[in-house]
Amino acid sequence: MFIVTGGAGFIGSNIVAHLDEAGEDVAVIDTLGTDAKWKNIAKRRLDDLIQPDAAFEALDRHAGRIRGVIHMGAISATTERDADLIADTNFRLSCDLWDWCADNQVPFVYASSAATYGDGELGFKDDDDLDSLSRLRPLNAYGWSKWLFDVWARKQVDRGRPAPPRWAGLKFFNVYGPNEMHKGSMRSVAIQVFEQVSETGKMRLFASDHPDYEDGGQLRDFVWVEDCARIAIWCATGLEQNGIYNVGSGKARSFKDLAEAVFAAMGRDPQLDFFEMPEALKGQYQYFTEARMSKLTAAGCPVNATSLEEGVRRYVQDYLAAKDPYR
Repeated sequence: MFIVTGGAGFIGSNIVAHLDEAGEDVAVIDTLGTDAKWKNIAKRRLDDLIQPDAAFEALDRHAGRIRGVIHMGAISATTERDADLIADTNFRLSCDLWDWCADNQVPFVYASSAATYGDGELGFKDDDDLDSLSRLRPLNAYGWSKWLFDVWARKQVDRGRPAPPRWAGLKFFNVYGPNEMHKGSMRSVAIQVFEQVSETGKMRLFASDHPDYEDGGQLRDFVWVEDCARIAIWCATGLEQNGIYNVGSGKARSFKDLAEAVFAAMGRDPQLDFFEMPEALKGQYQYFTEARMSKLTAAGCPVNATSLEEGVRRYVQDYLAAKDPYR
């Protein structure tokens, strides 16, 4: 059995789907709330569905069967201002899960984030020695909480404290794909383009306030969610070199490229408008991200990146434009 925390969320539910389709037993730890988030796991043959406050009771109950804990549960909104809540959810819970996996000798894979790199001034190389990690300066509380656990995990290992037999922290870049409906304003730009084009025939993007980037020319490493799911599962089952790894496509693309890929998948000519970036984002906005993927490749990961055009085509045609948009 695999335990997936946040298993009804975006990346988590895609991991659950892959495990279920492969015939693995899966238990999900998550809250569903009162919206349609439950639809993310409606097709899955779960062995258990667990509320977070009962997580460790369930872990103990299933302990003899658990092959891995894949920890995707977190407060992921970069706009969340309650730092105490973020620290308790994203850091403290991760520490407790690490300790449980260490005590029970169970592999542990957790979601870190590209937000740990801050403004990107130091680059996006996934060196995970303590000195390299300590130089990073995230721009928001979410990124800080992920960075804090990366540092904590490295200190545990460096100081010879108990650790899971196999562990990996995954720095996800800009993930897009099915089962992100519940994320509201934090959904990927891909789905926002699809919805705006469907309603208005055009897409509005942030204008640039940086002299080195044209409007719509801000660059991101967009990564197809199914690639992320396959990488997470491989890390839980096949990784031999423990550590913290980037998870992206390895190639930065512009928001304009993404929007044009959505228009193409919808069979429409691009119609783009640009508007001024909100004041709240100025100074906290990354103009460039690109995952260095050589470390994961060198570790033997067999997952090849899906191109932006192919991922967007599949997302639009197989999900967003389909009667049932859920994975």
